[in-house]
Amino acid sequence: MSKLTTSTTADQHDPARRALLGGGLGLGLSLMAAATGLLAFPGSARSSDTAQRLADHFSSVKTMTGEFIQFGPNGEQTGGKFFIDRPGKLRFNYEAPSPIRVIADGKAVVIGNRKLRTWDLYPLDKTPLKLLLSERIDLSADTVQSVTEDPDLTTIILGNKSIFGDSTISLMFDPKTFELRQWTIRDAQGKDTSVMIFNVRTGVKFAKNVFKVPYEEVHKVQRGGG
Repeated sequence: MSKLTTSTTADQHDPARRALLGGGLGLGLSLMAAATGLLAFPGSARSSDTAQRLADHFSSVKTMTGEFIQFGPNGEQTGGKFFIDRPGKLRFNYEAPSPIRVIADGKAVVIGNRKLRTWDLYPLDKTPLKLLLSERIDLSADTVQSVTEDPDLTTIILGNKSIFGDSTISLMFDPKTFELRQWTIRDAQGKDTSVMIFNVRTGVKFAKNVFKVPYEEVHKVQRGGG
């Protein structure tokens, strides 16, 4: 994933930041289910009508907010609140003591560290996060690598090697309620960062500044004036 700008002080030892950055943007969705008795559809094959209805239901949900627990590739665990306004907008506020915040405004994704006063800026369309925030998930599209269904969980794995390299995002849904339960982002090194979401509310309205990226502050840090 190409990086537009980088902060002047890299926090390589911050587990939350490291988890977010793996192979693109490692904001990730959940523990991969064991594939016993599952029916899988490769991206080149026709997915089931049920799976497409599930994907269409998710696409119809334009706004949502709730709480999350993030599991990093080394077992680290962080919680917080999330806000999504599709297409393209997302915010993650991490609980203290984590200083991390993540904002996507439809064009870029920024990762800020309030403690170190650093920012990293990425083009949204170069991160797997774009697939989560897209207008619609089309299961006949080239970005769909597989669809796996069982009675308790439907998993849709999305990726595009020419855009995201080896990074993928897995969306996991409850097949009965059609609700998104978790997602996992796998980075280019094969490491997973997973997010479980709960207490979700949909159809909410957000203030305009929720997804506002502080570009002036980001660029000030980049110029060394932070």
